[in-house]
Amino acid sequence: MTDATTTETRKFEAEVAQVLHLVTHSLYSHKEIFLRELISNASDACDKLRFEAIAKPELLSGAGELHIDVSWDKDARTITIADTGIGMSRDEVVANIGSIASSGTRRFLEALGSEQKADARLIGQFGVGFYSAFVVADRVTVLTRRAGDAPDAGVKWESDGRGEYTLESATLDQRGTTVVLHLKADEDEFLDGWKLRALVRKYSDHVAFPIRMPKEAAAAGEDEEKTDEAPQWETANDASALWTRPKSEITDEEYQNFYKSLGHDFNDAAAWSHNRVEGSQSFTTLLYLPSQPPFDLMMGGRDERKGLKLYIKRVFIMDAAEELLPNYLRFVRGVVDADDLPLNVSREILQHNRQLERIRGACVKRVLDLVEKLSRDEPDTFAAFIKAFGNTLKEGIVEDHANRERIAKLLRFASTRGEGEAQTVSLDDYVGRMAEGQDAIWYVTADGYRAAAGSPQLEAFRARGIEVLLMSDRIDEWMLGHLREYAGKPLRHVAKGELPLDEAEKAKQAEASQAAAPLLERIKGLLGERVEDVRVSARLTDSPACLALSEYEMAPHLARLLREAGQDVPGGKPVLEVNPRHPLLQRLLGEHDDARAADLAHLLLEQAELAAGAPLPDPAAFVQRMNRLLAG
Repeated sequence: MTDATTTETRKFEAEVAQVLHLVTHSLYSHKEIFLRELISNASDACDKLRFEAIAKPELLSGAGELHIDVSWDKDARTITIADTGIGMSRDEVVANIGSIASSGTRRFLEALGSEQKADARLIGQFGVGFYSAFVVADRVTVLTRRAGDAPDAGVKWESDGRGEYTLESATLDQRGTTVVLHLKADEDEFLDGWKLRALVRKYSDHVAFPIRMPKEAAAAGEDEEKTDEAPQWETANDASALWTRPKSEITDEEYQNFYKSLGHDFNDAAAWSHNRVEGSQSFTTLLYLPSQPPFDLMMGGRDERKGLKLYIKRVFIMDAAEELLPNYLRFVRGVVDADDLPLNVSREILQHNRQLERIRGACVKRVLDLVEKLSRDEPDTFAAFIKAFGNTLKEGIVEDHANRERIAKLLRFASTRGEGEAQTVSLDDYVGRMAEGQDAIWYVTADGYRAAAGSPQLEAFRARGIEVLLMSDRIDEWMLGHLREYAGKPLRHVAKGELPLDEAEKAKQAEASQAAAPLLERIKGLLGERVEDVRVSARLTDSPACLALSEYEMAPHLARLLREAGQDVPGGKPVLEVNPRHPLLQRLLGEHDDARAADLAHLLLEQAELAAGAPLPDPAAFVQRMNRLLAG
């Protein structure tokens, strides 16, 4: 029953209207996802009510047990998903359905726009699952009443997904939310009871509340007969929390199905860990490593976090308990069910709770154990995992000092011994094959694999047969500021500081510097204030010049990226190292035309800057100099 005097029509906010347009006109694969998403929302509503009822038991009165009903009407061509959960007030309906201008909505639009194939499965990964109803329906009706409100405080929401929705007051006999989908003309397959039952078993079997369906749907493919009697319901799902069952009774398929429901993922998990801890503090953890990163892992930035589902004595507490895992493990999906935390736990209590700190420590250990086991037992799966999540793990080098060595052991890097970017090496492998007398782990950073592999600073190391790690991810330079050593070996950048030379090499270097003194003085004079110093390089064998950095100086490519991001990065004059034996240096030494000599000197510096990833201060002048020299 509705009251027409309180009807109003509103427009969706712009981003929601965009989502609805795409859902209505573009999404066509995996349409069946709508049922999983709407059941998931219903389950969340039941969880929230059970939590609020801890403090207010009266909220549970009036509607019996918490459950979710799925029914259909072939004549009316509707599917109905009804729950006895927390329900919504009028303001909550507007906030939760009509104007979800959230970063999740924006990320969904960005991800969908980058996909060549429009795919409905993207919906659940961005928290906009309700909109999946419009994949199969051309009109959706929502009837809802918040627990504890009077019957006449109900709300009716309706929309055809074309930019507007209507709101009406409604008198509803019980709390909870009912979603009615008026199916499109070509979606008859979802009016079949066996089809719906199969989808419930496939996607929602482990929802911890009974999902009921009309008992007549169990008849062998027969249409349900219309009667005036109330339908008899039967539970279509397992309706038990998977993590509470003994591991020996759970199949791999059940674990994978639960993961897909939990993580809104179509892909299998790479691995999982299911453990029960007994003692002074008892809790259960079920943790999953995804096989592929979610679309929003990095897009939302480090502030857009996912967390584990937290339960206390099987009572749902929160959907994304970020305090249970550090930020660098934010890709992990799973459940923690504790026995001895206060049931009125809040986010503030979570932040200062010693019991939670112990659970967090156990979760971190389980995840790292799981990744280590994957690296030992399933190298191919591990390689795919580290490719997807290696950069996120690197954040742990900075954030998790206690586990820094364990995390570093898991990382993989390309090296000068490999045959391309895909062939990587662990730090243990590197240390195990270090050259005799080598006392450091050498690496180079750059803004891409090719730039790292082609760095002129590698030439002396290649000539000596010393392996160098090629680090080309943007996070590497930041990470290495905190990873100073591994297995007792210092990590050193090939372009920073002085190279370790034996006495004979030092003598040879001093001799070369003395012989090249006139050349060095001339280059310094020609470059003037553009350089801090010019010196003979011990790093170069083939290239004419390179930049050298002080021990704690930021790599030029990273400084450039930070400046482009608006960061204030202190700048200094570069040190230019040259190879006096190179023909370009010999040409400069013998050049009698000062203008041409100046062009040569500046080009030497600028090509060294380009190779190091530094921006040219005046690209137009660089082009003019190069053209003058090429023209002869």
